[in-house]
Amino acid sequence: MRAMADHRVIVIGAGIAGLAAALTLAARGAAVTLLERAPSPGGKMRQIPIGPARIDSGPTVFTMRWVFDELFAEIGTALDDHLTLMPLEILARHAWTDGSRLDLFADEDRSADAIGRFAGRSESEGYRAFCRDARRIFEVLRDPFIRTPAPSMTHLLRNAGFRDLTAIRPFQTLWKALGGYFRDVRLQQLFGRYATYCGSSPFHAPATLMLVAHVEQAGVWLIGGGMHELAACLAAMAKRHGVTLRYDCDVAGIVTQGGRAAGVRLADGEQITADAVIATADVAALAQGLFGADAARALPALPRSARSLSAMTWSCMARADGFPLLRHNVFFSRDYRAEFDQLIDARAMPQQPTVYVCAQARDDQPRNAGTSEPLFVLINAPATGDHHRFESSEISQCARQTFDLLQRCGLSVATTPELTRVTTPVDFNRMFPGTGGALYGRSSHGWMASFQRPGAQTKLPGLYIAGGSAHPGPGVPMAALSGRMVAARAILDLASTAPSRRTAMHGGMSTR
Repeated sequence: MRAMADHRVIVIGAGIAGLAAALTLAARGAAVTLLERAPSPGGKMRQIPIGPARIDSGPTVFTMRWVFDELFAEIGTALDDHLTLMPLEILARHAWTDGSRLDLFADEDRSADAIGRFAGRSESEGYRAFCRDARRIFEVLRDPFIRTPAPSMTHLLRNAGFRDLTAIRPFQTLWKALGGYFRDVRLQQLFGRYATYCGSSPFHAPATLMLVAHVEQAGVWLIGGGMHELAACLAAMAKRHGVTLRYDCDVAGIVTQGGRAAGVRLADGEQITADAVIATADVAALAQGLFGADAARALPALPRSARSLSAMTWSCMARADGFPLLRHNVFFSRDYRAEFDQLIDARAMPQQPTVYVCAQARDDQPRNAGTSEPLFVLINAPATGDHHRFESSEISQCARQTFDLLQRCGLSVATTPELTRVTTPVDFNRMFPGTGGALYGRSSHGWMASFQRPGAQTKLPGLYIAGGSAHPGPGVPMAALSGRMVAARAILDLASTAPSRRTAMHGGMSTR
């Protein structure tokens, strides 16, 4: 504690990774300054105010709560002491344009029974085999990969062994693997959708992503007040542990001195010194030079073709009729392959999109319709927000295709332009520069993709990275893991060095 108190650390970005990193460092005694360009914490975990409601318009699914249980235990408290969590019995409701519906449950037996009634006994047996294999993949990867700061194939082989490496099926696409469990194309669609959780296509991503199904099967929780409450809670905890939080604070560059990161320069010219800088912006933004040439040289460039998917979303107050919505609902397109051919190969909006609807006033029990309620509607989109304008006519066409598909599945959504906020890849690129709107960093296409996500350390001493575009990948719990691992790496490095003597930097240092 005493040694860490002699060190100053700057964390760029108050998303989940930045908040987890700042909280972990502060709890160990470091002097932490957290800089965020937005007016509030959360990063992609944002809320949009519409009328009296504040609609979660980023991540909406909370899983792997053990990650946050560990984080809160590390700082001497418990997650349940600060947030109200409710486990869902029904994970999601799924629908198709032929009128069929299927619920997945937190209880595997109930899901197997539902699948048996939906598609027959053989598909139910296939589901049980799928769950066994998904669980094994997760267990094989949890410690030697997911919880390892900078994994490599050599490390994975040494810790998991060749037999287990074969079991994670890295050389087979998810879609092809699903064909071995399910003959019903609707079930292939349902479980293939897990590739989109990391912004990828089931026709290109490895079967390793079956582990996402196990993660959800292990538990999905609702957070009282919405997902943004998690970010607000972490920010409050960080402040309580001495973190200096500064919002509306735009970092223009990472300053180097003596061949290492030595602080940051803000857009207004202010400079702040530090012994270490942790950047949670997208890796692509750093690699493109948006934080300076020295930082750019510290990371590999990400080609446009390797970007993950973006999204087009509608946050609205609306009346939903004709379909018994739950909290999480998915409405599938007729032709999944055509949808992803358009998204991945043509880099275009799909003509028939699969639609996700989060009914945020609901849990896993249907309620009477007829009143206005907050809805978050999402379709996948290509990450072209830095070179494609998305004119109003294209946005209107996407809206027609999206809400027409919902109508064909039985859901009628009535809202008005005044009560609707649309977000396109252009908007996501503006909020997260350098990404084109990609929401998950690098796509998970190809068996080596997961090993191409950079770990916490960079080539520039004193500069570290974390977040959904770094290892271990996208998603709320993964970002938190990334933040915890980068803090641990920084603590180890700082503890092994004597406190540096700070010298004057050009432009001075503000004490504001």
